[in-house]
Amino acid sequence: AMPYVDGFVIPIATKNLKAYRAMAKKAGKIWMELGALSYHECVGEDLKTTFGIPFTTLAKAKPGETVLFSWIVYKNKAQRKSVTAKVMKDPRIAAMCDPKNSPFDMKRMSVGGFKSIVDS
Repeated sequence: AMPYVDGFVIPIATKNLKAYRAMAKKAGKIWMELGALSYHECVGEDLKTTFGIPFTTLAKAKPGETVLFSWIVYKNKAQRKSVTAKVMKDPRIAAMCDPKNSPFDMKRMSVGGFKSIVDS
């Protein structure tokens, strides 16, 4: 069976990257503990592309912001549903999700579930 992936694109103020990384390290441990196959958080570095739409444009990044590209891998869609339900009930995650004290604006985050079509 092909894996299932949750994908995220998040604009973030570069000054908040340290706080985000600390939060993401904790979140990644929880996701893995609750069954995710892998957890990845990446910060934009080479975003001045001349081909296609730059991630900064796609994410509507403002001056002083960069873009995070992140994904979580699961065995399949059913396992993703199960893991996500556990994560959302976890008090450690709830403690990190105060919109008033977040290193990024949750309303500007893009998120979606993706079915693998090529996995090599």
